[in-house]
Amino acid sequence: MNGIPKTVLVTGATGYIGGRLVPRLLEAGHTVKVVVRTPAKIAGVPWLEKVEVIQGSLDDSDMLRGALDGVDVLYYLVHSMATGAGFEAKEKAMAETAAKAAEDAGVERIVYLGGLHPEGAELSTHMRSREAVGKVFLASPVDAVVFQAGVVIGSGSASFEMIRHLSETLPLMPAPSWVRNRIEAIAVRDVLYYLVAAASLEGHINRTFDIGCRQVLTYAGMMKEYAAEAGLPYRVVLALPIPAPKLAGMWVALTTPIPLSMSLPLVESLQHDAVAREHDIDDYIPLPEGGLTPYRRAVALALGKERDAQVETTWASAGADADPLPSDPDWAGHRVYVDERSYSSPVDPKHVWTIIEGIGGRNGWYSLPLAWSVRGWLDKLTGGAGLARGRRHPHLLAEGEVVDWWRVERIDRGRLLRLRAEMRAPGRAWLELSVEPEGGGSRYRQRAIFFPKGLSGKLYWLAVLPFHSVIFPAMSHNITAAAQKLAEAESESAGSTT
Repeated sequence: MNGIPKTVLVTGATGYIGGRLVPRLLEAGHTVKVVVRTPAKIAGVPWLEKVEVIQGSLDDSDMLRGALDGVDVLYYLVHSMATGAGFEAKEKAMAETAAKAAEDAGVERIVYLGGLHPEGAELSTHMRSREAVGKVFLASPVDAVVFQAGVVIGSGSASFEMIRHLSETLPLMPAPSWVRNRIEAIAVRDVLYYLVAAASLEGHINRTFDIGCRQVLTYAGMMKEYAAEAGLPYRVVLALPIPAPKLAGMWVALTTPIPLSMSLPLVESLQHDAVAREHDIDDYIPLPEGGLTPYRRAVALALGKERDAQVETTWASAGADADPLPSDPDWAGHRVYVDERSYSSPVDPKHVWTIIEGIGGRNGWYSLPLAWSVRGWLDKLTGGAGLARGRRHPHLLAEGEVVDWWRVERIDRGRLLRLRAEMRAPGRAWLELSVEPEGGGSRYRQRAIFFPKGLSGKLYWLAVLPFHSVIFPAMSHNITAAAQKLAEAESESAGSTT
C-alpha cells in the first residue's frame, strides 16, 4: 500500500510512537519533516540526517503554517501526561491550531492516534482529552483518520512497561479491581503498519477506526501471559476493591519505576474495558502480511533480544519496532544493571590484552581470591559449575571456550573479550573486558552487566553490590598494574640481550 510518495509532517517525533514511525515512513518512500520543541532529544536517533527538523511549539500557529507548507499528510502524535487546571482546554486548543494550520496549508489528511474506550462511559481526564482531540480533527475541513488503540505492546510503551514492571516485581500481586477489565492490546509493529498505510489511503475518508490484535484478555491475564513469556514463575493476581484510581496509581508508582505523573493517568485509563467495537479498517487497509500479531507473540518480540542474550544490542541503535530508542524514558525497557570501570595505562594495548586474554583459571581474577573462591563454592553447592572448570590454555582463548564459570561469548583479539556467566543466579550476567589505544598508552575498560529475572534478580544484585564495589575496582587496577609489570619485564629482557 505504499502508493504515491507523500510529504509528511510528524509531530511527537520524540515520543514512543513518533520516534518509531519516522523511519517506517522513510522506508515507504515518503519525504519526512518533524516538529520538535527540543531538537537535542532526537540527537541520537539513526534517522536524523534523513529528515527536515523544525524547532517549535504546537501552539505557534505561524510556525505550524510554515512547517506544513507543501505537506500532504500531518501525523498528530502529541498527547501530554500533564495534569492541572486547564489541561484539557490546552490540549484541545493545540489540536484546533494544528487543524486550522493544516487547512490553511492545503494538507490532504490528518492522522491521529487516540485510545480505545467504551461509548457513553465517564472517561478519565486523559482519555476524555484524547477523544476531544480526535473530534477536533474529524470536525475540521481536512480529512482525518483517527485510529483508536488500547495497550500498545513494545519496549518503551508506557502501558506495556507498567505490565512489565508489575509482572517482574511482584510474584503475588494485590491489585485493584480493574485488573478484571477486558483489554484488546496491539503490537507496536501493527500500530506502525496502520499509521504508515494511512498516508496512502485513496479518496476522502473522515472517521475513527478501532484497531487491536483481535484477542481479548483481562489485565490480569495480560500480566500472567507476560510472566509466562518472560520465564517468570506463575503470577497470582488478587483483585481487591481499592476504591480510588489515585490510590491505585500511587501503588503502581511505589512498586515499579514508573513515576507517579505517569502511573496516575495510566491507571485512570484502565477503569473501563478497552476492546475494539468494529473492524472496519479491514475494508480500507489489508491485514499485515502474516496477520495481526497475537499478544503473546508481541511480548516475545519486545523481549526478543534479551531472550536471545544479544547483550551488545543493549547499547546499539534501535532497528526493530520493539527496540528501545534514545528518546524513550529511563524507566522503559528491561532493567539492566551495569558496573563500569575505566583505567588509563602508560603501556601499549598489547600488554593489557595479554593480561585480559589470560584471565581466569590458574591466573586468577586479579582481586580478592578468597571472595572468588567463596562465590565459586556457593555456585558448586547449588548445582552450578563453580571455578573448577578452569580454562583450556593458559594464555589463549577462543569463542565458546570455558573460563571457570564463564564462557567466551565473543573475542576480538587485541581489543575485546566478552564472557557470559554460567553460574547459578536469578538472571543473566556478562563480564566485558576491553582495551584501546589512548595517547602513547592505552585505556582499559571493564563492564559487568546483569539482566535480573524478576524480584529475586533485583534483590540478588542489591545483595552483591557491596562486594562488587570492592572486587571490581581492585580487579581493574590490578589488571592494568599487571600489564605494566609485563611491559617492564619485556623491556628489561630486551635490554639484557643487547
